[in-house]
Amino acid sequence: MPHFRIAATGLATMLLALASAVSPQDDLLARARRLHAEVPLVDGHNDYPWQVRQQAGGDLAKLDISKPQPSLHTDLARLRAGGVGAQFWSVYVPSSYAGDRAVSATLEQIDLVHRMIERYPNDLELALTAGDIERIHREGKVASLIGVEGGHSIDGSLGVLRMLYRLGARYLTLTHGQNVPWADSATDARAHGGLTPFGREVVREMNRLGMLVDLSHVSPETMEDVLETTTAPVVFSHSSARALVDVPRNVPDAILKRLPANGGVVMVSFVPDFTSREMAAWAEAGARERARLAALFPKSPERVRRERAAWRQAHPAPGATLEQVADHIDHVRRVAGIDHVGLGSDFDGITTTPRGLPDVGAFPALTAELLRRGYSDEDVKKVIGLNVLRVMKRVTAPAPPRPD
Repeated sequence: MPHFRIAATGLATMLLALASAVSPQDDLLARARRLHAEVPLVDGHNDYPWQVRQQAGGDLAKLDISKPQPSLHTDLARLRAGGVGAQFWSVYVPSSYAGDRAVSATLEQIDLVHRMIERYPNDLELALTAGDIERIHREGKVASLIGVEGGHSIDGSLGVLRMLYRLGARYLTLTHGQNVPWADSATDARAHGGLTPFGREVVREMNRLGMLVDLSHVSPETMEDVLETTTAPVVFSHSSARALVDVPRNVPDAILKRLPANGGVVMVSFVPDFTSREMAAWAEAGARERARLAALFPKSPERVRRERAAWRQAHPAPGATLEQVADHIDHVRRVAGIDHVGLGSDFDGITTTPRGLPDVGAFPALTAELLRRGYSDEDVKKVIGLNVLRVMKRVTAPAPPRPD
């Protein structure tokens, strides 16, 4: 019966056509999403709480992430689309805040995160340990952690540090853009040559508490001093590789080579200036132009603003790409090893994002790129979350005493 053979041939052709319609990239994205379902993707840094403070005076209803927020990088729908399993919410306050002002503003930001978690109980839950993260991920919610961005937030007080930990803070970035009285920043003039004796006390107390020591923003000398002091693994919550983009905020190879002995993790950032050499050069040129205009028109900030806008129009930003972010992951993997790399986006703390990584919904695209580059499923799981979970488990375990 020839008509049956014709029908069968036609069906086979149709099935082949349908199969070919699924692109290799679609296959990689589907595989990426499966991996995100198997292990929690842990993002080391998101500044949504600061956006609420700046744009909405701390009123979560005005930047309600249960609804689309096109002016932000973050909302609940995109967190789910991105397969985000755990998010460190930054409770950043500017380095210019000092003393009681820094402490009170940090407490207000911690309060904001707690209120955010209470507002969305079906989507978010406070996590204090790696076990919490794993359980909350299995329950289909985003494990929400608190990271304090800058040692100025403790105002030189170990008591404040301890209370921040009790309120849920699980890392402290030792500095931000400026030095603190006990540690040097990467982006300020050298003052201490790394950590002071009190800075070493801070690190030891964080070890005792089970609090992650975050070395993003600190100078290489501070990094060295911390690695000599700490009894627990460190993290870089949002930094990239200095060998690829030579800016102070990135991690030198000499430090990457020390990470295997320490056990720590560099959570690669998505900050365009840290990701692309061209973007870093553009940002440096922009800073020089800003300084020139400020000196030229010291009494006319409006003129400076107009001239800066004209400069940016004449010199458009070259931007960065998802592939360049993956290059930094590759570099950290090559120098430090696959056990020492993670992800720390800095979403909602940056004004522009790499092409291909517009918001928190885009994490699977980066995971797919790693798969395309030949990373195994097990290696990808380490990058997206297992490495940070391992560090958290070690940090919260009793630390062995250091010899005097």
